[in-house]
Order: sequence, then structure tokens, then C-alpha cells
Amino acid sequence: MATAKGTPRPDTRPDLLSGTPRAHALDRWIYVVTAMFFILITLTGFIPDSMMKIAMVKAGQRPPFPLILHLHALLMGSFLLFLLAQTWLVATGRVALHRRIGPIGGLLAITLVVVGFALAPTMYRQVWDGLQTAPPAAQGPLRELNLRLDNILLLQLRVGVLFPLFLFLGLRARNRDSGFHKRMMMIAPAMALPAAFDRISWLPQTFPANPLSTDLYPLLALAPLFLWDVIRNRRVHEAYWLFLAVYVPACVLVHLPFDTPWWHETARWLMGV
Repeated sequence: MATAKGTPRPDTRPDLLSGTPRAHALDRWIYVVTAMFFILITLTGFIPDSMMKIAMVKAGQRPPFPLILHLHALLMGSFLLFLLAQTWLVATGRVALHRRIGPIGGLLAITLVVVGFALAPTMYRQVWDGLQTAPPAAQGPLRELNLRLDNILLLQLRVGVLFPLFLFLGLRARNRDSGFHKRMMMIAPAMALPAAFDRISWLPQTFPANPLSTDLYPLLALAPLFLWDVIRNRRVHEAYWLFLAVYVPACVLVHLPFDTPWWHETARWLMGV
């Protein structure tokens, strides 16, 4: 662009790929937005579902929630809020505080995984015990629910492996590769989001027929961050390649035994029933 006298002047059109203030702001705040997106997904899935189940408990249509379920919900909510706080601290330049309180997130994550592995058999046995004592008219629906829980257990095992794995990789890199660290810290909690997506009734679902939707919706949750990353850096960051290298085989390992007689028998063996 030139002036009337023909003297060149700088092009002032915004270019998100040239290091403009707008681009730098998005670099900082896209992680805050992603953390908020995770919380929105969780609330959208769990609030209506929880209200419905609370009404069923009050009507005597299902047993009360076990204490460990409340603890799991508290820990998951705390972890997501902590993730939001950590991204906000970095976005506002309070990196020292972000690092100082980081171990709290690690402690929350470890407790969440331990409680999650205790929650799965608790909920499974609640349905199994109900099936053994239910009148004949109620046994059909409970038997179907029990078969569904077998398949849900596969998805829970995937979360129970991938969530701590990606979190560990992210935390290990926090001092030597901040780019890898911050991306893994978003990828890890996305692994647990299918539990919320499956409860959003107006979304297209393939579950319980097959687990494809539970494979794809975590990718949707990560899509805004991934797209900005590609637009901003003009390449796919190594963290995403590592994620896919682990996630795709994990999905295959869920699909292969899903809803097979072998898996139903194995699930009951794992649950000790």
C-alpha cells in the first residue's frame, strides 16, 4: 500500500499469523475458553440427568446415590474448576502462582482416578444386586441395563488409562516444554467428557449400539483449540500427533470386544459377580 505521493506505508490490515496483539491475546485466552467449554459440556450433560435421577430416587424408582458417586462428582467438578483457574492465571500473566499451586491439580487427578476405579464396581454391583432380588416383571429392564453397564465399563477403563497417562506426560514436560505441557493438560480431561456427551439427549448418539460417538465427541471438545493451533502455527503440534497415536489404538481396543459375549463374561469377572 502507498500514500498519494507514492511513499510506501505499512499494511495495517489484521493478520492473525503475524504476531499481532490480537493473535497473542488469543494464544493466551484460547486455553481459558477451552476450559470453560469443558465445564459447559459437563453441566449440559449432567444437570438434567442428575435432576431426573434425583426425582426417581424421591419417587422410590431407584436406590439412593452411593456416597462415592457424590465424591466423584465433587472431585471432577473441582478438577475442571482448577483447570479453569490455572489457564486464567497463565492468561493474566501470573505464571509463578500457576506453578506454585500446580501440585494441587496433580493431587486432585490422582484422587479422581482412584475414586473412579472404586465407583465403577460400586455402581455395577448396585444394578447386579437389584437384578438378583427384583420381581420377574422388573428383571428384563435390569438385565438390559446390566449388559449396557458391561459396555460402559470398557469406556470407563479407557478413561481410567488415558486421563492419567496424558496428565502424566503433560506434567512431566512442564519445565522443559511448555507448549507440550499446556496442550496435554487440555487433552487429558477431554478423555472424560464422553460421560457428559452421552447424557446430552439432543446430540446424535451411536451409543449404546456402538461406541463411535464416544470416540468422536472428545475430538469435538478439542476442536477449537486444535483449529486455532493449526491456523496460528501453520502446523500440527507434536502433542496432537502423540495423542492420536495413543487414542486411535485405544478406540480400536474398545470397539473390538464391545458387546461381545466374551466381553460380557469378562466384565462380570472383573466386577467379581
